[in-house]
Amino acid sequence: MSVPEAPSNAPTPAESRMAALEKVERDLVFLIGCFREVLDEGGEPELARALPWQSPSEGSQGEAPAQLFSIAFQLLNMAEENAAAQHRRDIETAYGPAFESGLFGRQLGRLKDAGITGDEIAAALPEVRIEPVLTAHPTEAKRTTVLEHYRRLYLLLVQRENTRYTPLEQQGIREQIKAELERLWRTGEIYLERPDVESELRNVLYYLRHVFPIVLPVLRRRLEQAWEATGFDTNLLQNGHGFPQIRFGTWVGGDRDGHPFVSAETTARSLRELRQTALDLLRSLLSDLAARLSLSERLQSRPAALSERLEQLAADLGERGRKILSRNPDEPWRQFVGLMRAALPAEEHDAYHYPRAGDLLADLELLRDSLISVDAGRLARADVQPVIELTRCFGFHLATLDVRQNSRFHDEALEQLLTLSFGSPAGFRDWSDERRREFLDAELNGRRPFLPPGSRVEGPAGDVVGSLRVLAEHHERHGPSGLGALIVSMTRNASDLLHVYLFAREAGLLIDTPDGLVCPLEVTPLFETIEDLQRSTAVLKAFLEHPFTRRSLAYRRRRDGLDMPVQQVMIGYSDSNKDGGILASQWALYRAQEELTALADGLGVRLRFFHGRGGAISRGAGPTHRFLHALPLGSLRGDFRMTEQGETIAQKYANKITAVYNLELLTAGVTAETLMPDEPVENHADLERLMGRMAEESRIAYRELLSDDGFLTFYSEATPIDAIEASRHGSRPPRRTGKRTLADLRAIPWVFSWNQSRFYLSGWYGAGTALHRLEADDPDGFKQVLQAFPTWPPLHYVLSNVATTVLSADPEVMAMYARLVRDPAVRRRIMQ
Repeated sequence: MSVPEAPSNAPTPAESRMAALEKVERDLVFLIGCFREVLDEGGEPELARALPWQSPSEGSQGEAPAQLFSIAFQLLNMAEENAAAQHRRDIETAYGPAFESGLFGRQLGRLKDAGITGDEIAAALPEVRIEPVLTAHPTEAKRTTVLEHYRRLYLLLVQRENTRYTPLEQQGIREQIKAELERLWRTGEIYLERPDVESELRNVLYYLRHVFPIVLPVLRRRLEQAWEATGFDTNLLQNGHGFPQIRFGTWVGGDRDGHPFVSAETTARSLRELRQTALDLLRSLLSDLAARLSLSERLQSRPAALSERLEQLAADLGERGRKILSRNPDEPWRQFVGLMRAALPAEEHDAYHYPRAGDLLADLELLRDSLISVDAGRLARADVQPVIELTRCFGFHLATLDVRQNSRFHDEALEQLLTLSFGSPAGFRDWSDERRREFLDAELNGRRPFLPPGSRVEGPAGDVVGSLRVLAEHHERHGPSGLGALIVSMTRNASDLLHVYLFAREAGLLIDTPDGLVCPLEVTPLFETIEDLQRSTAVLKAFLEHPFTRRSLAYRRRRDGLDMPVQQVMIGYSDSNKDGGILASQWALYRAQEELTALADGLGVRLRFFHGRGGAISRGAGPTHRFLHALPLGSLRGDFRMTEQGETIAQKYANKITAVYNLELLTAGVTAETLMPDEPVENHADLERLMGRMAEESRIAYRELLSDDGFLTFYSEATPIDAIEASRHGSRPPRRTGKRTLADLRAIPWVFSWNQSRFYLSGWYGAGTALHRLEADDPDGFKQVLQAFPTWPPLHYVLSNVATTVLSADPEVMAMYARLVRDPAVRRRIMQ
């Protein structure tokens, strides 16, 4: 698509990038200078001279604590983040919102160029559903307190750029920056003890309560501004229509896959905290709204609908309602908001309150419409509409809580239940899949639980059933809002998913309908290894065709008012990469999505893919808009979930401008890729055949490395895996069951150890072998791959990411780490 020409005096994009690099250097010199002064004034001149990025006359090469360099590198990240934000502003000012790749301006332009009208886009926007899921995977070492210090420091760095400040005001900002740096220096930066789940939840609650409610209204304005700049009719987005559904999920307090510290009580506590924080947020929003809506009925008549609902709500609230009406008697709009605030659920339930968030939404929409009816549409859009959208987003639950458990743990739990029920060891774990299916089919036709109602069981069965009882109790009191999926990690066959129905029956979670028992929550397979991805289509087919699943899908479709049944499928990027290397992993993920989409279409079910991406390229990371563009055609149907893990939450969302940018990339990308017509690809079948061949060659090379007799010795001595396992990153152990095997090691420490030693091995190993062998054995095929690289998104995305990790690897540092390997023969063989 074409983009507007910049004014003649505007910098070119290359000039703007160079200016951004120069700004990074200026800001870094300033911050390091402030840090140096803090150390000098604190009586530590030797440490001050050890700081990096000083002139040779200022610095020295002496030893210094690791925290010194950790803070210095964080300051570099901060300077880069701020410069990148400023660069985007400069480019948008010069070239308009359509210039920046991946954002609303560019994506709306793509859709317009493809012949899609504004009416069509506006009609589709409310059907687009995006849900980032915040997890507590152990990749964030910095304490929440320290992250907050860095947030304040970043805001001061931005504030310093205001050229209207006087020299004295600038000096005051500089002193505040030094105070923050001293606070950081005097604060323990990393966790000395492994954080508990409650502290991880507090960190996630911070973003859900204090960051996203500020960011989402800005994101809407960005869409509206890009919409107008694209030339579409702005009336199509008025009065709350035409904005994607953005929701949030979390795993904190629900992810029990190999996590011994997530109990049923932990899950119950997380649900309570999420609900209370959501209600606190709504109280705050309504208080602010009441302060704004000071319209007097002496200057405009109150609409009849507002007056009628005002009286009804006040009567429902009894004495509280009468007190609210006695205040601000000439300001009915303010009174109405006060009544809404009073009707929010509280700890005590002896008086009227909104049963569901939908009831509050109805009153907010009435409030908005009443303002429009008295020609105060601007106030309706500016004041009420943001509260409506935040209420739609957060409801009374803030974020949906998924519950995840490993299929092997479910095996143990079900065997224990059978043993308790039948009085003898059942040996369930040794049964064949055919025998399991026969048993499950028979059991799922009945309603009798294995144990008497209210029975308390310890061990695996108690853990699984106990957590589902918590969900059942929450569902009975508050409905399905706030309850996410029941995710089965390491799904191997359909039986692994059907087990969950039995556990749900045991916990009282199932619902009796005229058609039979149904599960009100989604049971979601998580396909992680390459082998599991390859058989995922057969597994999902058997699951979707099971009568219990069909009934449950139909029930949720009716309950949620959907046009067709929706089944969620989660795919894992980390373990598939650890299992077979990056090229084999990415191709297995691509093919699985293609085949699963075709299967679901044939069965009349819409798939929602849940992408378990991490923060490193070998764990699924990469430019968001390119990732979305590289998904298989037809697999993205406007319903998208994705994990946001560990340190990436702070990197992407800690600061407002960066948070808006990252959410815009995600929202604009999902919208565009959902609506764009499928592009025909020449030689598609040939390219898929060549990709399959390269993936297999890559996987063979990767597995040969891992199976080398000396590989584990090399890995344990040439990477800091021992330090990473001993660190206190997160509450979850680095190994699933504690076994000292590579298979038991989680993908996160696996990737981190290679990255820390600058090998980045999991992001490139095997890909070069595949390309080399293709060039040698099939020159025409190799030429075809070269020609398709710029134009075929799946190929371009994976090889660009491989190239990035190859360039990130540092042979000099790799060699230094390799010298730690005591056996020279192992060292030479593996390094070669």
